Amino acid sequence: MRLFTGSALLYAGLIGAAVAQTTPGSNPPSTSGTLQTTQTNTMVAHFVTVKPTDTLSSKLVGKNLYNKQNDSLGEIKDLVIENGKTVTGLVVSVGGFLGMGERYVVLDPANVVLHKENDGTAKAVVDTSKDNLKNAPAFEYSKHR
Repeated sequence: MRLFTGSALLYAGLIGAAVAQTTPGSNPPSTSGTLQTTQTNTMVAHFVTVKPTDTLSSKLVGKNLYNKQNDSLGEIKDLVIENGKTVTGLVVSVGGFLGMGERYVVLDPANVVLHKENDGTAKAVVDTSKDNLKNAPAFEYSKHR
């Protein structure tokens, strides 16, 4: 079995953001919200090679999160992407029962390890307890839409 650190997976392969470039005499890019925008179509596309150790967000979002004692802590619901380039957080639903009373917290991706199981699937693991997550600062989607 192999262990992959969350930060290596997330920072290296999860998000392959294109870098904006302008040509001389063109309008420089401006920022609008968190993504970079430009007034002209002078952006050059850059392509990324996906490595075997990389993972995709579609394989991470929706995955249950466990601790080292194999307790189910919640589900990875979303990614926090800083300035459209870097994954800086994993939004995790915690607490509640059958969707009632759950709340969201944001974990540093460097704290989450993807543990490759014998059947080839990955299991997301973090070294924390349910109580620690219960006392973590809450994340509210309504403030970030």
